Amino acid sequence: MMPRTVAPHGSWTSPITAERLVERAIGVQDVTTHGGRIAWCESRPNEEGRYVVVAAGPDGDPVELTPPGFSTRTQVHEYGGRCWTFDGADLIASNWEDQRLWRFAAGAEPEPLTAEPAEPRSVRFADPVVTPDRRWVICVRERHLGDRVDNDLVAVPLRAPGEPVVLASGHDFYAAPAVSPDGSRLAWLSWDHPEMPWDATECWVAALRPDGSTADAQLVAGREGESVQQPRWSPDGVLHWVSDRTGWWNLYRQAEGSGTPAAGMPLCPMEAEFGVPSWVFGLHTYDFLADGTVVATWHGPDGGGIGVVAGGGVLPFATPYRGFEYLAGDGEAVAAVASSPTDPPAVVRITPDGTTRVVRRTRDAGVAPGSVSVAEHIRFPTAGGEEAWAWFYRPANADFEGPASERPPLVVKTHGGPTSAADPSFDLGVQYWTSRGFAVADVDYRGSTGYGRAYRNRLRDNWGVCDVEDVVAVTRWLAERGEVDADRCVIRGGSAGGYTTLAALAFTDAFAAGASYYGVADLGALARDTHKFESHYTDRLVGPWPEAEATYRARSALFNLEGFDRPLILLQGLEDRVVPPAQSEAIFEAVRGKGVPVAYLPFPGEQHGFRRADTIVAATRAELSFYGLVLGFTPDGAVELAVENAGALPRR
Repeated sequence: MMPRTVAPHGSWTSPITAERLVERAIGVQDVTTHGGRIAWCESRPNEEGRYVVVAAGPDGDPVELTPPGFSTRTQVHEYGGRCWTFDGADLIASNWEDQRLWRFAAGAEPEPLTAEPAEPRSVRFADPVVTPDRRWVICVRERHLGDRVDNDLVAVPLRAPGEPVVLASGHDFYAAPAVSPDGSRLAWLSWDHPEMPWDATECWVAALRPDGSTADAQLVAGREGESVQQPRWSPDGVLHWVSDRTGWWNLYRQAEGSGTPAAGMPLCPMEAEFGVPSWVFGLHTYDFLADGTVVATWHGPDGGGIGVVAGGGVLPFATPYRGFEYLAGDGEAVAAVASSPTDPPAVVRITPDGTTRVVRRTRDAGVAPGSVSVAEHIRFPTAGGEEAWAWFYRPANADFEGPASERPPLVVKTHGGPTSAADPSFDLGVQYWTSRGFAVADVDYRGSTGYGRAYRNRLRDNWGVCDVEDVVAVTRWLAERGEVDADRCVIRGGSAGGYTTLAALAFTDAFAAGASYYGVADLGALARDTHKFESHYTDRLVGPWPEAEATYRARSALFNLEGFDRPLILLQGLEDRVVPPAQSEAIFEAVRGKGVPVAYLPFPGEQHGFRRADTIVAATRAELSFYGLVLGFTPDGAVELAVENAGALPRR
């Protein structure tokens, strides 16, 4: 074995370039099974972020079902999610360009199923399901009517042109329509402002008539303070769902002959989560085998897995994978997106004995084992005598090591949401940093998912407080343990994570620099100027708007620049409706006016979350180069970067 080269942390030559992050890479989501095939949706950075539905039969050969010129993506709730299903062999899907529903049949011209609206892209569809008689596709509809946005549940005719039939309306939001196997009943979720779907939802069931209408709707699960999700019918027609009524998202089934909210029977009570926050449509953490066996995935403070639900517990599958998403039953097995700490996500088929077949890889890792950093789950003390969690990655490079006298710099990663969670699965984006000599802490600050409802609700009225306390606490805890250099810690995050990044720079001195990806600088502007789905989200996180305006200002970096003296890089999509560019532009001007080093990179054509290959490459190279300027090293792959007030950068 050749001796490793000793070089300053951050300067190591890495096999993981910015270009490698998108080279032959895809994202996979929305796995389903149909007609003996496994199907999924791919996001493709190298096709300008286009989304394509792909299916593979038992022979394993993938076939693209979304034709050229179309992208299978919806803008309902702005975040979108599942927007396609099957009618026999035909794909029924939403198209990004016009947001209409289309039929895509092999050998035929694409056929629109919904009319062109008066205003382009003003009528949108998501979460579709075809009825067993194949007369209707039931889906969530979102209509943008001037300053008003209406959401409802509709049935769109499949066989002849016609107007959608309204099945349910009157609530602010709808999701997860599910038709019973005999086609006689329809289940769905609804909720109202100011709740988010992880706060309080209701599950309804109604009779479904052949003409596409509903009757006798009954509330079967959900109440104030209870989040219900994923209603699904077993093969024998019994409704199941996930609820956090005990403080943890657990599995339930409806008691026979009962339609009351208390009728749910727990299947396997555990202090673990069998659900996830429903930021997008179509998230499935359980499904059924042909004989009605429930297969589920779960995660919690003590880990997680996938297995059969039986006898009040779970029987784990023996599989090398640890993370699972988008479960879909496939007769005697399940399909899912699976990942592990050392393998990129892949679409796989898993049988109960653990036999696993890879159907579609998202990429080849292409990294030597010695250059892969595996996450360690750490629990650390934080403010008020409480504890929080993070995933910690040490530097790893088969060819380099740091000087014995030098502790590595730390990248603190703040996830979005803020009701989301860090993911320890193999992520080439994390390895990009660790293979260059950085340590990384991916923080599950209080408010994150995966640790029960009480932990998730800890951020209520405390956004900008608990999350900031926790990113500072993990930084200092790691430094005190000798894991990282306390003077060379940086913080990065996107969306809500960008807000925490900006707040940490404004209100603490724990970080040498920060990178905000489409982050929130002005909480009041977020409350005033955002989309319907999140328009009351901050009521729970900060306080009711505008009554709590003083609190919004007190927690916004834009209005608290007195202590903001650390360099900042801002990266922003110019078509972002969730966090509009005005947020990044305002903090850029304010920080520049203070004489603090700051760089701003706007990206035309990008929305909330970067999807294009050239954007991802440019943003990643710029961020690394910025840290090199601040921390005093020359990174591998550095680029020229326009930095305002560059003369104030630290001299090292």
